[in-house]
Amino acid sequence: MIKYIKRLALVALIITGIQVAYAQDNPFGEIPDHTPMMNETWETINKLMYKVTHKDNQTIYTPHFPDELKAINNKTVTLPGYLVPLNGGRDHETFMLSVLPIMQCMFCGQGDIPPMVEIFMKKGKKVRFTEEPIKIKGRVRLNHNTQEGNSEIQILDAELIQ
Repeated sequence: MIKYIKRLALVALIITGIQVAYAQDNPFGEIPDHTPMMNETWETINKLMYKVTHKDNQTIYTPHFPDELKAINNKTVTLPGYLVPLNGGRDHETFMLSVLPIMQCMFCGQGDIPPMVEIFMKKGKKVRFTEEPIKIKGRVRLNHNTQEGNSEIQILDAELIQ
């Protein structure tokens, strides 16, 4: 009987150890597969480049907008993506939009993943936070002065499309 209890305790200990190890490797739970969000507008946004200069031992990155990107300035576009909040709370008037879920957005602006876009909703409109993809429609503004806002590419007067 004591051998049986020891074996049962050992099995329980092993199962608990596996569960703890899994939780440490994946503290946020299972990362969902994201729906591909790339479309023609995201492809164009991905053309953003930077001019790199140096002054007083500092590296300065100035946005450079190629002709393809300039062509969508002040145009209305539809952009699918994932909401990345800038502030706490459930409802957001201003936020970032990414082609990747928030759990994967550290790669935005690298390789073939476009930079995030800053969204400014129409006056009085808000978007409730969700981890599901959303679709936004609004007017593109190329932001030459990175001191104004959080992104070089912004969508103004945005509306949520259902």
